[in-house]
Amino acid sequence: MIKTYTLQFLFLCVSFHAFSQNNIDADIASVEQKVIEWRHYFHENPELSNREFNTSAKIADHLKSLGLKVTTGVAKTGVVGILEGTSSGKVIALRADIDALPVTERNDLPFKSTVTATFLGEETGVMHACGHDTHIAIMMGVAEVLSKNNDFAGTVKFIFQPAEEGPPPGEEGGAKLMIKEGVLENPKVDAIFGLHINSETPVGTIRYKPGGTMAAVERFVIDVKGKQTHGSAPWSGVDPILISAKIVDGLQTIISREAPLVNEAAVITVGKITSGVRFNIIPETAQMIGTIRTLAPEMRTLILKRMKEMVPAIAKAYGGEASIEIENFTAITYNDEALVTQMLPSLQKVAGKDHVELVKATTGGEDFSFFQEKVPGFYFFLGGKPKNATEAAPHHTPDFYIDESGLILGVKAFTQIVNDYLAE
Repeated sequence: MIKTYTLQFLFLCVSFHAFSQNNIDADIASVEQKVIEWRHYFHENPELSNREFNTSAKIADHLKSLGLKVTTGVAKTGVVGILEGTSSGKVIALRADIDALPVTERNDLPFKSTVTATFLGEETGVMHACGHDTHIAIMMGVAEVLSKNNDFAGTVKFIFQPAEEGPPPGEEGGAKLMIKEGVLENPKVDAIFGLHINSETPVGTIRYKPGGTMAAVERFVIDVKGKQTHGSAPWSGVDPILISAKIVDGLQTIISREAPLVNEAAVITVGKITSGVRFNIIPETAQMIGTIRTLAPEMRTLILKRMKEMVPAIAKAYGGEASIEIENFTAITYNDEALVTQMLPSLQKVAGKDHVELVKATTGGEDFSFFQEKVPGFYFFLGGKPKNATEAAPHHTPDFYIDESGLILGVKAFTQIVNDYLAE
């Protein structure tokens, strides 16, 4: 008799799980068209960093309609929704970035952006040229599915983050400000997950990398001081342009001769040099602005140290002076290895093992990295390139395009991750 009851109990458990999964699958299928429609709305109505007022209002209205506990105005325009399960347990966070870029769209779409705004004092088009509109729509879909299937032990925190592309000069914003305002507390987050659509990854594919996935991003400014003189008599002055050239050359030797590139990639780029007013005058000063990209903490430490040593030393060797200021924009997007191992099967369940690919790191940056400095995190890439396409426009360009048939895989991935993580 005991064996009979045991078998009956096991049968009921298996049947309940199958029924529950069938419900989730049906709800995911039913939300797909909504996700696409939301994406069209956000694409047609983009807003720049720290100015996502209408975007956040639409997100908040949706989350409230699902019965979630909603907080608005987080880090200026962010929205946080909390969904509790039927019993207590771990707290998992999902993050979607919500800001657009100062890019004028060239795509011929029925929901093409024609929005304009003022950015750094200039009139510009505004476009979701990095796919944040898809991130918002996907997570709104996940919230709807899970709100109907919250028979889990634990809590889901939906973080809709503004200003991932960076707040306007003189303002705080993005992940840093959200953390400062306590987004990872009350309830305290145990792990956080994020995804990014990718225009050059085929639809139906998920790509990931344990450890350093995207680079720490630094901006540097080098000010060089020489001695002004006539261009015909350079020996009577100190040429800051020549010194700048030597500094640029010297910085590249840090990469080519000192950084252990067999471990991870690193980049130092000088993107702007300003100096002089006339062809026959050696000027007094020069300024260089650039970026540093690193994927390993120890390499980042080495490169920043050597740049601070090298810049003034080179200038001094040529009779001038130079100072360097380095500003951090993002940390290393570092996927917790144990968390990746734990949750990789979830991605394989929804995409199939053959469509979940291990890739190399990229030297792009992401402020999701600041969340990962506080709690274990896993950030992966979702395919958005049409299956038959041979080329794809890069992110941050006027021709950036996403195949919306890939969005439902994002909904499935986040939903599976939540259920599997909270079940363990």
